[in-house]
Amino acid sequence: MSGTTPETPPTAVVRSRTSRTRRLSLIWAIPIVTALVGGWLAWTTLSERGPLITISFQTAEGLTAGQSQVRHKDVVMGQVTKIALSEDLRRVDVTVRMNREAEPLLTDRARFWVVKPRFFAGSISGLQTLVSGSYIELAPERTGGEPKRNFVGLEEPPVLQSDVPGRTFLLHAGRLGSLNLGSPVFFRDLPVGQVLGWDISDMARNVTIHTFVRAPYDQYVHDNSRFWNASGASLQLGATGVQVQVESLRALLLGGIAFDTPDANPAAPVSAENHAFPLYASKEAADSSSYSRSLPMVANFVSSVSGLSPGAPVVLRGIKVGEVQSVGLRYDKALDNVVVPVHFAVEPERVAQLDLPSGSDLDHMMQELVRRGLRVRLDTTSLITGAKQLTIDVFPDPPPGLLARDGDAFVIPTLETGGDLMTSAAALVARLQAIPFEKIGKDLSETLAGVNGIANDPALKDSLASLRTTLAEAQGLVGKLDRGATPLIQKLPSIANGLDESVRRLNRLAASLESGYGGSSTFNRDTSRLLVQLSDAARSVRVLADLLARHPEALIRGRTDQGTP
Repeated sequence: MSGTTPETPPTAVVRSRTSRTRRLSLIWAIPIVTALVGGWLAWTTLSERGPLITISFQTAEGLTAGQSQVRHKDVVMGQVTKIALSEDLRRVDVTVRMNREAEPLLTDRARFWVVKPRFFAGSISGLQTLVSGSYIELAPERTGGEPKRNFVGLEEPPVLQSDVPGRTFLLHAGRLGSLNLGSPVFFRDLPVGQVLGWDISDMARNVTIHTFVRAPYDQYVHDNSRFWNASGASLQLGATGVQVQVESLRALLLGGIAFDTPDANPAAPVSAENHAFPLYASKEAADSSSYSRSLPMVANFVSSVSGLSPGAPVVLRGIKVGEVQSVGLRYDKALDNVVVPVHFAVEPERVAQLDLPSGSDLDHMMQELVRRGLRVRLDTTSLITGAKQLTIDVFPDPPPGLLARDGDAFVIPTLETGGDLMTSAAALVARLQAIPFEKIGKDLSETLAGVNGIANDPALKDSLASLRTTLAEAQGLVGKLDRGATPLIQKLPSIANGLDESVRRLNRLAASLESGYGGSSTFNRDTSRLLVQLSDAARSVRVLADLLARHPEALIRGRTDQGTP
């Protein structure tokens, strides 16, 4: 084994073969994907990016660039990108980047306003912006309009959104009164619409109020419908007491309008959009407008008409038939005095089945009525307010009067008020003033002082105490007598029967005595003789006693004076 050579281990030969093809590392996938996503996002953003618009407001209160949004029905339609002052420094220009789907809505009919917490049109809105922040609301029109990019925003939100079905009507009034934006419109006590606003271009003559009535209640507005102002509360003091009528609390605060359609002509056509109606001051005035005929009249008063004002009622038998139109002053040369001409109108259609003629026939009829006693009288309707009214009627035995004309109006003779409430009240007050209340009060005071002195007199108090004691004792005595007399009262019937029997027996005894011992009886004659004899015996005894008194010795000796003369 020493001569052998050790074996050499085998050697592994590693041969490398280099490939000429280069591979892309996976790490490059990340920036590639990022670039693709960024490109897609950029393309998406640019593709969805809408136009840039400018909205002008008076102030940018609540708006923030980069945060505030433009919404329509809570759907985001754009975002505020810039807020800057206008060139004249009077307004604020808000630049908004709109979405692409909002582009068809950007017409000259679109409206913008800032939604924030506010009290408007009788309701509180925008409370959700306390948390989310203010935003701009877009109210587009469905159809029509030209594309527009510069807008003037509304400082107050519109009362009515454009997508509410219904129709708008125009109401002409002499004054706006207490109506406001958002004032409710009532139909038979139901709120069916709102006041949208009013025109200011023709306010020199009247006010045109735009009133919206929503469907389906707009079908009840006909050409003969009547609208009246239902603002505030109506207070009436009548025979049934105080009556207060309020359409609603909202109408009391914001004002309101009510309308109704008479049943006389139900076939009247439904009113079209923007049909014009007169707005009456009250429901009573609206009801009066339904009468087609009115007779103008004048009453000239020479006394005070304090408390009578335009609008006061003209009544016939207590029912309103007209209304006072004006009250003035005029100097009458014929009377050489100042008179008060009261112009009023009478609506004869208020009297059922009254068919008045016209022309000369009406003149003859009025003359005949005046001849029969047609007069006008001034009456007081309330002692509290002093309000007055005109009473027209045919009065019995009125003073002479003639019918006259003042233009187209009939001049009706007046009748002095005999039973006027104010006159009666004044007479009553005069009588009350004539009563000597001061003297009566003084006398009453003196009387009360005297009564007070008597009531506080110590002697009276002692007398009352003694009387109280006496009454107590008398009450005890009466109680004892009552308790003691009760058995006696129970025995009274038997005692009365015994007395009755005793009386009958005494009557029989008296009859027996009369028959046995009467004047013609033997007993009576014997008794008379006995009495005579007793009288003689008594005389003898008296003589004996006299003798013994003078001569007591005679009782022993006997009489010694015998023979002595």
